[in-house]
Amino acid sequence: MFDNIIYAGPEIIEALGETFYMLVITIPLAVLLGTPLGTLLYLTRPGSFVKAPKFYFMLNGLVNLVRSFPFLILMIAIIPITRLLVGTALGTTAATVPMVINAVPYFARFVEQTLLEVNRGVVEAAESMGANRFQIIWKVLYTEARSGIANNITIITVSFLSYSTVAGLVGGGGIGDFAIRYGYYRYQTDVMFFTVILMVIFVQAFQFTGNFIVRRLDKRL
Repeated sequence: MFDNIIYAGPEIIEALGETFYMLVITIPLAVLLGTPLGTLLYLTRPGSFVKAPKFYFMLNGLVNLVRSFPFLILMIAIIPITRLLVGTALGTTAATVPMVINAVPYFARFVEQTLLEVNRGVVEAAESMGANRFQIIWKVLYTEARSGIANNITIITVSFLSYSTVAGLVGGGGIGDFAIRYGYYRYQTDVMFFTVILMVIFVQAFQFTGNFIVRRLDKRL
């Protein structure tokens, strides 16, 4: 049992490195692009600050459209875009393209819902004191919603750790590709079991770290 694990050790480390490489690219871009997109959804929704129902309808429909695609189908459907951006449709870097495209609207919807949970009275108080729209967004909405946004980052990190395994089905590398080679082709269940344990440990570590940050940022606790 341990001989197989030791023999596969270098490949496990490489696969984990590829998986975390995907996350290091995907999650920051999802936060960087998804936060303003989610804020825009919040600002333009009916009854909010900006009265732009047609714009909200189109933007909301686009977000729902991208989110409705199963991830594997999305990876295949945007192969021409992936080739255009990174020069190839195979490999770890190529796998990050559909992951980012999927993660941005996913996180944007989280941000929109989190901003909706901000007490409207706090926003109205800021308006009555003469705060402009940028100040309301930056100093009121984001400040009040910071723990929720941190929780959203934790959720999306754990979710896309799972999504990254799907990349192995199309040659994206990572732990998914390792699972196919050792679990499906070689059927080495001991190596697969060890890999599953590692993934569970990483998920728990992400969740614990995220929960700790959320507690530190939540002023209600």
